[in-house]
Amino acid sequence: MITLIQLQYVLTVAEYKNFTIAAEKAFVSQPTLSMQIQKLEKTLRVELFDRTTNPIKITPIGKKIVEQAKIILSEANKLSQIVEEDKKSMNGTVVIGIIPTITPTLVPFFYKTFRSKYPESDLMIKELKTEDILKGIKEGYLDFGIASTPLHDNQIIEKPIYKEPLVAYVSPHDAKMYKETVLDIDKLDFNYLLMLEEGHCFRDVVLDLCKHREAINSNIKLEGGSFTTLINLVNEGFGFTILPLLESENLSEEEKNNIRYFSSSPSREISLIYSTNQIRTTFADKFVDLIKSILRGKLFLEDKIEHKPQLKVM
Repeated sequence: MITLIQLQYVLTVAEYKNFTIAAEKAFVSQPTLSMQIQKLEKTLRVELFDRTTNPIKITPIGKKIVEQAKIILSEANKLSQIVEEDKKSMNGTVVIGIIPTITPTLVPFFYKTFRSKYPESDLMIKELKTEDILKGIKEGYLDFGIASTPLHDNQIIEKPIYKEPLVAYVSPHDAKMYKETVLDIDKLDFNYLLMLEEGHCFRDVVLDLCKHREAINSNIKLEGGSFTTLINLVNEGFGFTILPLLESENLSEEEKNNIRYFSSSPSREISLIYSTNQIRTTFADKFVDLIKSILRGKLFLEDKIEHKPQLKVM
């Protein structure tokens, strides 16, 4: 007899290519995980993994089994989702992928309140790039995502949460830029713009914003994998960067003096995204409403100045 837990163990091993790590991620002992997979292999009379390699490899037939296991587990999960949605409940496990340029700033705002208000909901958060979130939603191992939109994908529903202004982070070493209180995007010297590396959607937001894609790509000097890296580079005098407004909330008081606003008030839209086949729309509605209520209550209510942009809750 084939069990759902066996299929789940197969997917975990397929993801991590290592039985020890897979067992840790599945919260079981390695012997237990290995025994269940061996039982499945015996039932199917095939080998799913080549255990002689390091990392282990999925056999050709194993790849087909993995793809079918994803479908089976996704469909099985819908049974409980149908029940919870019928009750308008927040019960059960919900897996959400969030892009790296949002996770460290947004999650601390809502996580504690969510756990307190909905203790019956087991919220699992994974930090992933946009393309991986879309893949996870379509393949069924992610229920929802939070990403920068629009994505122009007809298989994905976008539920806007807020529009986040973009700001410049400049260096005191650049006296000309530092003395400006408000910046004009069209007058910036993009030879000194520092950006996130390829693969981060925020990089594309910046490129689209500046409308100088060719100039930036040909003249960029340094790239970083995180906003912290870019901020540290700017502090050392290596040009300037562009940040989402929420990121600036985590700066030290001294570093906040390096923030400059744009006269054109550019922004990015942040949305909850999910499949057109998603059953738990009640969860989506309540989750978005919770985040909106927290953002309205906690952000930008003091220290308002003439040119300071305000986060717009949708």
